[in-house]
Amino acid sequence: MPEQTLADHVRASLARVIDPEIRRPITELDMVGDVRVDAAGHADVVVKLTIVGCPAARTIERDVREATEATPGVTTADIDVQVMTVAERTALTEKLRGGRAARSVQFGADSLTRVYAITSGKGGVGKSTITANLAVALAAKGLRVGLVDADVHGFSIPGLLGLAEHGATTKPTQVDDMILPPVAHDVKVISIGMFLDPSAGGASGAVAWRGPMLHRTIQQFLTDVYFGDLDVLLLDLPPGTGDVAISVGQLLPTAEIIVVTTPQRAAAEVAERSGVVARQTGQRVFGVIENMAGMVQPDGSTLSLFGEGGGQEVADRLSVGQEQAVPLLASVPLSIGLRSGGDDGVPVVLAHPEDPAAAAILHVAEQLATRKRGLAGRKLGVSTR
Repeated sequence: MPEQTLADHVRASLARVIDPEIRRPITELDMVGDVRVDAAGHADVVVKLTIVGCPAARTIERDVREATEATPGVTTADIDVQVMTVAERTALTEKLRGGRAARSVQFGADSLTRVYAITSGKGGVGKSTITANLAVALAAKGLRVGLVDADVHGFSIPGLLGLAEHGATTKPTQVDDMILPPVAHDVKVISIGMFLDPSAGGASGAVAWRGPMLHRTIQQFLTDVYFGDLDVLLLDLPPGTGDVAISVGQLLPTAEIIVVTTPQRAAAEVAERSGVVARQTGQRVFGVIENMAGMVQPDGSTLSLFGEGGGQEVADRLSVGQEQAVPLLASVPLSIGLRSGGDDGVPVVLAHPEDPAAAAILHVAEQLATRKRGLAGRKLGVSTR
């Protein structure tokens, strides 16, 4: 086989190597330099990493070596790992943006991505646990999923997804002014907890910010973080109706709201407010999830520690004033597996999908996964004048 033809075959093999952070073929990202194969079948391949100290360097080098050596006709391989020049890195970030201006908000009115903001009226209802499991369940169905931990003061998503261990949180990779989010269970994740100084408290460090800083943080998550073409973006909002909820309403007016509550009537009354505020910013309430519902006992009876009916009551109240009724998407029962999965960083929908709580969350994921991408029903801001 001619040397040039064999080199072309090696490049074709390298097209199957996926960058672990960007989740696209390295050939498509212009990370493959010279490829040469001599008459004896020895291949020399140049690979260009995005930055010095790239955390995925070893993985990429290993995958490139395996793909090269698996190419028919190649006997041995040497992989020369280099780093992109400034010009090459700039070209890459422009390619990834796909014509979108730097510092512009992703997932606007012209985006095909379904955006769901998960909110609650009060803390302690398990909103973040539901959000993390829902994201992982959607990814397990083959969807491209992103998750923004917008609960800046009470961030917990990194821990729930196994990105925070032994006091240290997995850091994003920065390529010029573009941030590549860590990936956990096939979900691209960003959280303020990933930027805190471990010496100042690490993942448990406190964030004492007021409105303007909170707004800028959420805005940066939506402009500088490269999520790529997602099918679904989830946002874990802080409880209540404060600055972050208003900022999300301004930055992502097409986002749909999922309200998490408990069966307790007092919690239901508070949860209703978060949905009302979302509607005031032009967003639509998609549905309600009732968490901490009755626990099934060994004798088959159900123990309703937090009462009954709160989720349906919230759905009924939020249906008033909407064109379509707000459904109760699921009642998630109290579950040891749901709690332990969060502690272990392995969501229950993966660790124990047969768990009643996992089954309820998977049911919600099925409802979201069957919704098609598209612009139907959205206000695009287009005028006929």
